[in-house]
Amino acid sequence: MNPSTGDDRIARRVRILPALLARAPWWLAVLVGVLLTTAGGWLVLRPLTALSVLGWYVGLSCVLSGLGDLLPRPGADLAARGSRTDILVGAAWVLVGLAALVVVGRSVDLLGPVIAVALLASGAVALLRLLRDRSAERWLAALVGLAEVAFGLLALLWPDASLIVIAVLFGGRTLLLGLTLLRRGLIARLRRRTADPDDPAAASTARGRTRRGWTRWASAVLVVALAGVTLLVSHSLRDGAPVTDAFYDAPDVLPDEPGTLIRWDAYDGDVPVGMTGYRLLYATTNADGAIVLASAVLAVPTGAAAPAPLITWAHGTVGVTRACAPSIGDDALSSDGTPAVDQLAANGWAMVATDYPGMGTEGDFPYLIGEGEGRAVLDAARAARQVPGVELAGQTAIWGHSQGGHAALWAGQLAATYAPDLDVVGTAALSPASDPEAIAESVLAHPEALGASLAVAYVVDAYTRYYPDLSFDAVVAPSARTLVREAAARCTGQAGTLVTVLAGLAVSRDQPIVATDALDGAFGDLLRANTPTGPWSAPLLLAQGEDDEVIDIAINEQYVADLQASGTDLTWLTYPGGTHMSILAPGQPLTAELIAWTQTRFADDAG
Repeated sequence: MNPSTGDDRIARRVRILPALLARAPWWLAVLVGVLLTTAGGWLVLRPLTALSVLGWYVGLSCVLSGLGDLLPRPGADLAARGSRTDILVGAAWVLVGLAALVVVGRSVDLLGPVIAVALLASGAVALLRLLRDRSAERWLAALVGLAEVAFGLLALLWPDASLIVIAVLFGGRTLLLGLTLLRRGLIARLRRRTADPDDPAAASTARGRTRRGWTRWASAVLVVALAGVTLLVSHSLRDGAPVTDAFYDAPDVLPDEPGTLIRWDAYDGDVPVGMTGYRLLYATTNADGAIVLASAVLAVPTGAAAPAPLITWAHGTVGVTRACAPSIGDDALSSDGTPAVDQLAANGWAMVATDYPGMGTEGDFPYLIGEGEGRAVLDAARAARQVPGVELAGQTAIWGHSQGGHAALWAGQLAATYAPDLDVVGTAALSPASDPEAIAESVLAHPEALGASLAVAYVVDAYTRYYPDLSFDAVVAPSARTLVREAAARCTGQAGTLVTVLAGLAVSRDQPIVATDALDGAFGDLLRANTPTGPWSAPLLLAQGEDDEVIDIAINEQYVADLQASGTDLTWLTYPGGTHMSILAPGQPLTAELIAWTQTRFADDAG
């Protein structure tokens, strides 16, 4: 094949419109150039403003790319045809484009995979062509094909970001195409080209073609390098996901009683100084009363002279999937996220920290679903007292932070009726997600906040799984469904969660993640039903930093005011300058006040 013919094939693949407009009036090229420049810039800056528009655009672009292989080059005989491979590839692009157009009308979730497969196939064909033709133009095409393969893999590896990547790629190409047409039209208007080789304009044109040749090679190398670096970063982001072991597998027969200890072994992770750690698997019940499994970590003072009072701890948000269970890792009782753990041994206290059902164990995680969370917190305290060789006192205090603060409030509220056998002396809820509906309204009102997409994804995934009458598609906007599913499969500690956060920011700039009327229906009703309102049979403490960036302190100020108006006796502590996590750090005022409050609860009960 003549190299110039190969060059024409590539040019027509990427710039089919310039080829079709080669003989068009200058003003038509300028008009189309302005329209494409505007459309391309819009897609790059606002990739998901109208997902259906993106789908139609991608489909039409693929069809035009296919026509670039099927149509003869400008000036050639209309009967002229390319190679069989050109025809097959061109036909394939047309079919992919038609498939994309059909997909838009059915499910936008399929658009990303369709384009990803098309990129992989196109890139593979370009690489295979090197086997029969190793001309410079084939090498250039192969570089472009290598980039297509890389971006296709990225689209499959990161489904929540694939539509954004596709929008930006196609938008960028359209922007460049529009600028090319605009430039050609304006040049054609200013002067007429001549074929005379002695004409300075022709010489200038030849030099311009040479420069464009080098530019194309440099651009291709740059795109391949960018794709390679992105793949390497992608690989590192996907590493490190925790894995469960056989300890978390369900037994053949589940026990009938909640709180039953099923198995236990030593906990190999870090525990506070002076403590011995155990890993527990136990039975609890979900919001409907069915027996389900949960896991936990128990830490008891080593060599204690007397039975230790027990704190049952409810951790904050770490994810909603099985692999996110803190007990799988080494820091289930880390001082970074658990207050006063370094002083447990000195006080002679034990602590059991539930993972909740569906984390570690199979099942649905009751994220911000009060009865499911609260029962797991209480049943962890029951199971801890059944570990052979462990001596625990009858007194139990409940602590929780953030999502765990919500769980603690529910556990304290349920204790008298669900677990009357436990001597619960008090409940401490720190930065609690006390009012799920108010928090959802706040997040939806500020979707640009970092982590807002994760919070929405976790709640929606948990609620639509836990409540069969709540439809996922009715709650989540079409453009965000893949994002929500992928976000719900990741843990907050995974590096790959950064992709979810960034994709969520990109989506929220264009349209809401949750349907605008979702809180007006069943979803809002369920959020309201999961707000703990008491009564609490033991003293209640709530505390929060005034600069909390995750949960607006105004939400808990209103919650506290409502409880006090209804006659609930509670202690409300606030910390100027305190953020969502900083109030838990060792040495912060909360630590001393929480310890003193708990000491008083245990002492009053003992007296």
